[in-house]
Amino acid sequence: MIYNLRRKPDAGTRGHGDTGINVNNSLLNLESAANPVIYECFPGGTDLAATYTAKDITVLEGLEPVRKRPAMYIGSTDSRGLHHLVWEVLDNAVDEALNGYCTAITLRIEKDGGVTVTDNGRGIPVDIHPKTKRPAIETILCTLHAGGKFDHTAYRSSGGLHGVGASVVNALAEVFAAKVWRDGYEWTQDFSRGKPKGNLKKGKPTKAHGTEIYFKPDTDIFSKTTFNAKTILDVTESKAFLNKGLKITIENARDGEKPVTFKYDNGIQDYIKRIVAGTTVVNAEPFYFEKEDDFKIECAFHWTLATDMEIHSYANSINTSDGGTHELAVRSGLTKAVRAYAERKNLIPKNIKTIAPEDVYEGLYGIVSILVRNPQFQGQTKEKLNNPEISTPIENSVKNACEAYLLANPTMADAVVKRVLLASEARMASRAAKDSVTRKLSSLKLNLPGKLADCSSNKVEESELFIVEGDSAGGSAKMARDRKTQAVLSLRGKILNVEQVASLERIQSNNEIKNLLATLGCGVGAHFDLAKLRYNRVILMTDADVDGAHISVLLLTFIYRYMPELINKGHVFLAMPPLYRIEAGKEVFYAMDEMEKEKILAKLNGRKYDVGRFKGLGEMNPETLKETTMNPNTRSLMKVQVLDHKATGDTFDRLMGKDPKARFKFIQERAEYAELDI
Repeated sequence: MIYNLRRKPDAGTRGHGDTGINVNNSLLNLESAANPVIYECFPGGTDLAATYTAKDITVLEGLEPVRKRPAMYIGSTDSRGLHHLVWEVLDNAVDEALNGYCTAITLRIEKDGGVTVTDNGRGIPVDIHPKTKRPAIETILCTLHAGGKFDHTAYRSSGGLHGVGASVVNALAEVFAAKVWRDGYEWTQDFSRGKPKGNLKKGKPTKAHGTEIYFKPDTDIFSKTTFNAKTILDVTESKAFLNKGLKITIENARDGEKPVTFKYDNGIQDYIKRIVAGTTVVNAEPFYFEKEDDFKIECAFHWTLATDMEIHSYANSINTSDGGTHELAVRSGLTKAVRAYAERKNLIPKNIKTIAPEDVYEGLYGIVSILVRNPQFQGQTKEKLNNPEISTPIENSVKNACEAYLLANPTMADAVVKRVLLASEARMASRAAKDSVTRKLSSLKLNLPGKLADCSSNKVEESELFIVEGDSAGGSAKMARDRKTQAVLSLRGKILNVEQVASLERIQSNNEIKNLLATLGCGVGAHFDLAKLRYNRVILMTDADVDGAHISVLLLTFIYRYMPELINKGHVFLAMPPLYRIEAGKEVFYAMDEMEKEKILAKLNGRKYDVGRFKGLGEMNPETLKETTMNPNTRSLMKVQVLDHKATGDTFDRLMGKDPKARFKFIQERAEYAELDI
């Protein structure tokens, strides 16, 4: 399981608070912390306010801000942030294709661990920039907010908006080399950590055109610099799906694998077929819609017999994993179209008052892709689109197109409506069952487990539940917590592996799960009601070792399978306790894993130090546990998100299911990248 963690801005910085992360596409790699956070504690007693003067103000120039606070620009400095460097360079090449100037891209994972991206686009300009008096390529690669995508003279639409992508990659690369074929010549320039190593060089004459970027990530920034070939394959294939006819070739020289080429002439219609492969679909042919006006919208949908919803949305070929205006507008248009068709054909029975949006969404698998001139992304990592002006046009266009599609295919349309009505009936039956349980319990006092140390606040939005294993860890956590807002539930040992148990009744009879459900208060399965959740954050706080990771996986398996809305609505987090404590004189450092420990020791540079390893949370004194793991002002939390439900479900089945062969194969595939906790 890849837990992507955003590093604190700087060792020694306080008041960072909670930080969000993603559980990568599918939960694929068992690592408890790809890039741990370092905490540095200073002796107290200094009056900081009295010494705060003009000389304390730091002015960062050039690309220094990127190296000082990389997470601001790439989201994190773990595996997710590392791969974001690849996406920035790849997206620049894709932008050339989006605007009709590029037909082929090659991405190569080099033997030395670097990455090379080559395209046959126009090539980065090399003439002298009128303001900087330096070559345009050097200005673009060494200056924040310098690029050709701020207006629409060079690009009609693009994924790059802020003029920071290429320069950020340059700033965070130990080695960065640019090669351009343009204006009849080959041009080259080398960089390191954001600074030119020499001037732009004019090379041999050529009729070729395009750009080649090579970079090798800086080990001073990233504790791990090994790119995941499968992740790169998956993302680049999605780019090929989204850009009809674009040829993208992946070469993996590092692992000696054969090149893989992606090219899809039918675009997202091929993509949706890939997504629903192996799933029973209701409409044999997908609903496909494409329209180009002030912006271009393209979408493809299948209704399936699955109970979840899986929509992949993109803006200018950027994966908007948190959705946004375009996705919401499309979903609303589909809902209105299905309602209108069902009402026109008198297909809604009397016992169903209305078709709710969630009835239409159940089992809906689809892709939404939009090209827009001025996309408004939330943040540099561009996970959500916020362009309110496109909402109504998209909703109306999709509604009209989908309704026409349903009317033109009545047999298939009736099957879709029947699927939607079944979801509606199940929703109403579930609500009736919940209401019945609520009435029975209304006169009873809430029966909370004895292992729970509850918080005093009755405000859900400020309350947190820490789930720990064992009385020892529970004791430390109870003393370290803020009694007003933080509750602690101690579980006894590892909970039941629910992936190997078919009966929910048997699962609920497990004592630890019973205590967990009683504490959360929101029910389970068909009786789950998020409105009754007693805590805004549910934080899994286990030891920073293999056993702790196993307990976290068991808990996540249960939550994902039987309480998925806790994850979908952003209520589940992982605490990040340190594994090592390092004392060097009066300074104290904390490290999450072996690699982070070695990095700290290297920086101590010959100073005397003592290294201690925490055997578990129960071994930490309450002050240390509070400072490193529980205090909202100094801790880091990992927010659990699932980006691909189908892949995640398959992975839980492989890791936690009954078939040991699947588990063995999974371990074999990833043994090369594993770290042993011995």
